[in-house]
Amino acid sequence: MDFTHPVVIDPTGRDIHGEAARIRARGPVAPVELPHGVPAWAVSDTRLLRRLLADPRVSKDARRHWRRWADGEVSPEWPLYTWVAVRNMFTAYGSEHRRLRTLVSKAFTARRTAALRPRVEAITAALLDAVAEAGADGRAVDLREEFCYPLPIQVIGELLGLPEKLGAELRAVVDGVFHTSADAAEVADTYARFYAVLGELVAAKRQAPGDDLTTALIAAHDEESGTRLSEQELLDTLMLLISAGHETTVNLLDNAVHALLTHPGQLELVRAGRATWDDVIEETLRAEAPVASLPLRYAVEDLPLGDLGGPDGTVIRKGEAILAAYAAAGRDPAHHGPDADVFDVTRAAKDHLAFGHGVHHCLGAPLGRLEARVALPALFGRFPELELAVPPDGLRPVDSFISHGHRTLPVRLG
Repeated sequence: MDFTHPVVIDPTGRDIHGEAARIRARGPVAPVELPHGVPAWAVSDTRLLRRLLADPRVSKDARRHWRRWADGEVSPEWPLYTWVAVRNMFTAYGSEHRRLRTLVSKAFTARRTAALRPRVEAITAALLDAVAEAGADGRAVDLREEFCYPLPIQVIGELLGLPEKLGAELRAVVDGVFHTSADAAEVADTYARFYAVLGELVAAKRQAPGDDLTTALIAAHDEESGTRLSEQELLDTLMLLISAGHETTVNLLDNAVHALLTHPGQLELVRAGRATWDDVIEETLRAEAPVASLPLRYAVEDLPLGDLGGPDGTVIRKGEAILAAYAAAGRDPAHHGPDADVFDVTRAAKDHLAFGHGVHHCLGAPLGRLEARVALPALFGRFPELELAVPPDGLRPVDSFISHGHRTLPVRLG
């Protein structure tokens, strides 16, 4: 295998599942071409991907382990630059990753997450009131805009202690980070605006500390070394928490609602008590992964994939990039059977990698699940006759091969 005939990744994400099928058709691991001609190996086999995600010979630190970064071939104009250039636990390796994850874990605790449930319920109820008003008299409502989007952004905003005046700007720059077909000017503008918002947030919390995650991160320190997050690490950690803690939940809600409205028999199983809302959430995460593909990881040394249960004779060479193809792995027929493409809430094994695996497993996964557990039954309980306002093929995907959701989700409340 080589990079002479790669699967060219569509930066606009127009056909996430079709592209995932093309990647799987090339085998458990396939050469792909990212925007600007950057090569990578896309791993779509569930077992192999799980092993690679947990393998210490696989890094997320581009500065130390990506050959193209070392050779100066990655510029700030690249649409994925923010994903590989930041300095936080998402891009750290080894002891640096353990240090950063420990510091964040001290602030992002299970207690802090569980305590958010009453606020999630209150925000959900208020948003549903607004949806009811917007959809009165049979008018179509964009549920992504009016419900799926504002719920997690308001939750993460309150968790971080974000001043209300920064909310609109924050939303715009988060959208920009996931816009993988952006041109050079858009990339540079997003990068600068994101740091400006984060700088304002940190300055506000230093001036007026509160019982929020930003204040906790400013104060967090490693008890063994006595170190704190550097200023760059602090800003980039906030960037990670906002981006990952928001976009994934938006898409989880969006995709779950869409799946149930286009598979009414599955919704009836839930209403009849033959499946639970947890079943809906986990099957959505499997079949409609909120993050379709996640850049990037790098081989610290040559990786003979045959030793990891992959194809014999295939080696990911030291310094080469790896793309975690979560959407493709979620529908891997070798793992989930010949009906892997079918949305089935009664499926016995719904295991997935939508929140990652190993040392980089998402710290915010419990919060995302909590929001979905509150929001979905409340939505369908309030509007039992909810239906799509357009044909399913009339929906357009978001402009991204990373983020997997719809630009709009028009519904009628019934």
